[in-house]
Amino acid sequence: MQDQSFAKTRLAPTPSGYLHLGNAYSFLLTAALAKRHGSKILLRIDDIDRGRTRDAYVTDIFDSLAFLQVEWDEGPKTAADFHQHFSQHLRMPLYKTLLQRLVATGKIYACACSRKQLTEQGGHDAANCRARKLSLDTPNVAWRIDTDDAGPISVRTLDGTTRIGHLEAGTSDFIIRKRDGGPAYQIASLADDLFFGVDLIVRGDDLWTSTLSQLFLARLLGEQGFLDATFHHHGLLTDTENRKLSKSEGATSLRFLRTNGLDYEGIFELTKKGLPKDSLGLY
Repeated sequence: MQDQSFAKTRLAPTPSGYLHLGNAYSFLLTAALAKRHGSKILLRIDDIDRGRTRDAYVTDIFDSLAFLQVEWDEGPKTAADFHQHFSQHLRMPLYKTLLQRLVATGKIYACACSRKQLTEQGGHDAANCRARKLSLDTPNVAWRIDTDDAGPISVRTLDGTTRIGHLEAGTSDFIIRKRDGGPAYQIASLADDLFFGVDLIVRGDDLWTSTLSQLFLARLLGEQGFLDATFHHHGLLTDTENRKLSKSEGATSLRFLRTNGLDYEGIFELTKKGLPKDSLGLY
């Protein structure tokens, strides 16, 4: 593992809440892996969901990284720089191009199911939506991708092995374009990693299904660069009741801890106490 080298990894926080100890662990781990493997670090702030993005949360990302002493080589240096030059909304043409390439595969179909219908049906009824053959130009429809022939998906891992995964029922025929016409997370994330040339992707275990979905799309599009990328899925820090930490202003948010006098060493020790077993000896 230590002999591998990578061109670029990335930090990809979402400004939908104040960052917490789990984010701190992921940032510190990514920075340590970048140093170990000679990789540059990209800061990619995922603000595609504008309805949940707040200026205060964007500012918190920069404050938190500075507090954690995590430096990066590429990407915005300030909140103003981010809004002016690096927001995902500035890369919308990139996402639309990727969507049209997927449409050209003939595997995209329109889904008019409402959230209520999906709840009542216990999930998406792919066969029914495909049979309706709605035009992709129909207003207020989501676009889904037919994943019936996804088969096994190969994931390169940091320990030098290949892990095989499958799209499960809950993630089959996933959405690639939302009802409002905007790109879904899987599209924006894949397009950005391709655009910036990221070849080491460090993310939590909770994003394993996203990795499989994005690799499926990359395989369909023949994007060998992403197929050759290496992934490391780390364990998640949890609260005292073993629940995944969520963004909030509560006791685990970095903002709360900073304003209540905890210094960098204190934050570092807290992440060590709740450290997942895959810490790779970096602490």
